[in-house]
Amino acid sequence: MSFRNLVAFLPSLVLTGSISAQVPEWAAVDAAMGRPSATQPGGLHRYGFPRTDLHVTVGTVDVKAPLALGGWVTFAPHGTEVIAMGDLVLTQEELGPVLGRLQAGGIQQTAIHHHLVGESPRVFYVHIHGHGNAVELAGAIHSAVGLTRIPPPATAAPSPAAPFPLDTAALARTLGASGRVTGGVYQVSIPRRETVREGDFAIPPAMGLGIAINIQPIGDGKAATTGDFVLTAPEVNPVIQALIANGIAPTSLHNHLLEEEPRLFFLHFWGVDEPGKLARGLAAALDRTNSVRISH
Repeated sequence: MSFRNLVAFLPSLVLTGSISAQVPEWAAVDAAMGRPSATQPGGLHRYGFPRTDLHVTVGTVDVKAPLALGGWVTFAPHGTEVIAMGDLVLTQEELGPVLGRLQAGGIQQTAIHHHLVGESPRVFYVHIHGHGNAVELAGAIHSAVGLTRIPPPATAAPSPAAPFPLDTAALARTLGASGRVTGGVYQVSIPRRETVREGDFAIPPAMGLGIAINIQPIGDGKAATTGDFVLTAPEVNPVIQALIANGIAPTSLHNHLLEEEPRLFFLHFWGVDEPGKLARGLAAALDRTNSVRISH
């Protein structure tokens, strides 16, 4: 095709959508990451890095990985590249080597902090961000994870789940949002109503912007809860007040991102009590947020 004909042809490509976002070859990305991804709505692919190798306690509570130790990275196609966001759970010994390897691989850190108070051993949460070629990003993250004791993905079929002892339907009614049981923990994710952007990228709630509430039964009719509220500045202190009034302790307040609009604050919490009481306290805090819920 001559240059003149190519110039004439380009507008038709744009009009017909032939020049568009490129979908990565996800099998190659999974291979570079060293583990399979879970496909989510909107073309997102999520990789799990749960710290099932760690025995972490808070007081007398044995923290299951889905309660507070569930590392993850999610890839979202954006134009001809992908954007990666995630949260790795690391021990103190792993922190320095992993940060060095991430930086060498072009993966940014957007936050480094704690989510819990009084846990043993101490764990760190490293929020990461990258954009570019999906296979290259996956390879860089895989290289960094290789410096940790994060277990490889399970290959054996999971054992049949034991009956979950909490009334999840009642919890959902109280919270105004339903969830699912994963690894012995009831997990609820509640999106915010407004669109959050980073430049021209509308960040999906599944990339860490959903209010996360996790509830783990611990026996004797009680449960432990933790997670994080995703808040705008005016919501922060009303939510803190609601949590404290209901016997749930705020444990950390910080940012997870660097350039999001509107600016968001992540408030982590911890509570141990009767499940229904915890749910009512969490619902009172949710009432102070601009979140998407049913029957509220």
